[in-house]
Amino acid sequence: MELELKGFHHLTAVSASIRENHRFYTQVMGMRLIKRSVNQDDVRAYHLFYSDRVGSPGHDLTFFDWKVPREVRGTHSVVRTGLRVQGEDTLKFWQERLKAQGVTASQLTERDGRLVLDFEDPEGQRLSLIEDGGTGDPVHPWENSPVPTEHQIRGLGPITLSVPRLRTTDIVLTKIMNMQHVREYPDPSNASNTVHVYQMGGEGPHAELHVAVQPELPATRPGAGGVHHVAFRTPDEDQYNQWIERLSQFGVPNSGAVDRHYFRALYFREPNGILFEISTDGPGFAVDEDLATIGEKLILPPFLEHRRDEIERNLQPID
Repeated sequence: MELELKGFHHLTAVSASIRENHRFYTQVMGMRLIKRSVNQDDVRAYHLFYSDRVGSPGHDLTFFDWKVPREVRGTHSVVRTGLRVQGEDTLKFWQERLKAQGVTASQLTERDGRLVLDFEDPEGQRLSLIEDGGTGDPVHPWENSPVPTEHQIRGLGPITLSVPRLRTTDIVLTKIMNMQHVREYPDPSNASNTVHVYQMGGEGPHAELHVAVQPELPATRPGAGGVHHVAFRTPDEDQYNQWIERLSQFGVPNSGAVDRHYFRALYFREPNGILFEISTDGPGFAVDEDLATIGEKLILPPFLEHRRDEIERNLQPID
């Protein structure tokens, strides 16, 4: 059986204002802080994970806390993150909610056959709420969210990349990652350009990677408000190990196996330099916390626990 990715696992972006970031994603977007931890490669920085009630794979929007300048936008980067909701009434709810919260949003518009609402977080992270028609995995609403259950975010997708040239990225997506090129549509920011839609397992925006070919743009200078990497789902360690073998067989430089305690990770860059990750669904965020109180205190993976006092001294409060 051919290896198949199941959609997005998580997307990780950069924040230089982590306290405001925490307020925005929990109080405005209504997501649950499902894990309060640190960047395992740079323990001076938080790594916050926002998700649904249980931290479902495919729902996690995460942030590294780095005091860096704003991203200078361009190509060779992830340029828009889709957050799925269900129903036109829900998009109208969000239109009013964002306005009441002082967040500027677009008009409701149709893109690639779906209703969308574009806006940015306080640091310029480009987001879209997308009507998903009820597709994707079952949802687990967060009962303590300020957003009513029926209007809560249902997960990630689609996620849009910008590249100056498609050919080599297309080869990696279709020949190595086993995605299918399923359609195209005009780039909403420049109709002379094209956005190519690639599909993973299943059908629907939760499993679509959109690639905008934008040769006229300069390369992005990474920073706050930008995306660090996008992670794709693989269900178990058996398939995860097959992905490691597959990348090596094709000669793709990669990280090899990395244990992130909550999932297993495999990192590599596609040919235009965008960092990809393949992550296992398990063991999940409840492996070291009670689900009833998860996310309320700083949790460190076992290999960092002996440094807790030092790590806590370097972190600012976020509540």
